[in-house]
Amino acid sequence: MRKNVFGLALLLLVPTMNSHATDRAIVKEIIIRAPIRQVWQAWTTADGLESFFARRAHIELRTDGPYELLFFPDNPAGQRGEEGARLLAIEPDQRLAFSWSAPPKWPRIREMRTVVEITFSAIADDATALRLRHSVWGQGHDWDEVYAYFDGAWDIVLKRLDYRFDQGPVDWDNLGDEYRYGG
Repeated sequence: MRKNVFGLALLLLVPTMNSHATDRAIVKEIIIRAPIRQVWQAWTTADGLESFFARRAHIELRTDGPYELLFFPDNPAGQRGEEGARLLAIEPDQRLAFSWSAPPKWPRIREMRTVVEITFSAIADDATALRLRHSVWGQGHDWDEVYAYFDGAWDIVLKRLDYRFDQGPVDWDNLGDEYRYGG
């Protein structure tokens, strides 16, 4: 009888232990002083993305369309940035979700995908609350490094988004250190 109780207890613990990695998420929130439509367009058009996120962007605003951001467009394929990302969910002015990969520094992790979900909420005619949730993380040392990398990188991306609406598009050739992150 003791064996069965121990086995049952072990089975009940396993899902809890395994769910830790999949439940882990980076969550960032910011209020942007711009109408929701403008913030939405910044995330869903090539011109918008190039104004704060990456030097070049290729996006087709449809489910399973490309959502590629090239931070280093002159580098060889596979070393340019977010290549191969796909749009997973689109709810205009409300929610955007896309697949995401690790930088080339982590080739094993780069082959796998995580998920980024952005939600938009109008809090005034000229202000939008934005929530970014980056999830679907694996386990292990490399995953922990990539998680830590993006925990900092998303802060920079959102800082650039705020700058874009406060002062204008990012000047990629004169980007201050406070707006840079490694790749």
